[in-house]
Amino acid sequence: MSTATFVIAATSGEVLNVVGAFVGGLFIAGALIWAVQLGMRVRDKELPRPKPDEQPHLPDTGPVHEIREMREPDEMPHSQGGERLLPHELHHAATKRGKDQHRKRWLPGSSGSFGGGGLGHV
Repeated sequence: MSTATFVIAATSGEVLNVVGAFVGGLFIAGALIWAVQLGMRVRDKELPRPKPDEQPHLPDTGPVHEIREMREPDEMPHSQGGERLLPHELHHAATKRGKDQHRKRWLPGSSGSFGGGGLGHV
């Protein structure tokens, strides 16, 4: 084989690489276009979006605010007559509103983390 044959073989391999990359790019572009068209068809079949007057709005009384309260554990009720309790006989929550609603606050200088370097209880 002559040198010209090797040069032609080398360039034809490079041409195949370029053609392969171009065909791969066309395949990926076609797949993306198909996916967008499929998404548009699916979106067209969905229910229409709500109009501005159908959107949720605040109640007439205004926004609902959070309530701060002290909670305490709610004890399990005892069964009457030794029979098991049924679900409708149990309470709705594991806690109930505490009798003492006064929030206990930290006093300055009365506590701190261990080794925090504070004065401690003075």
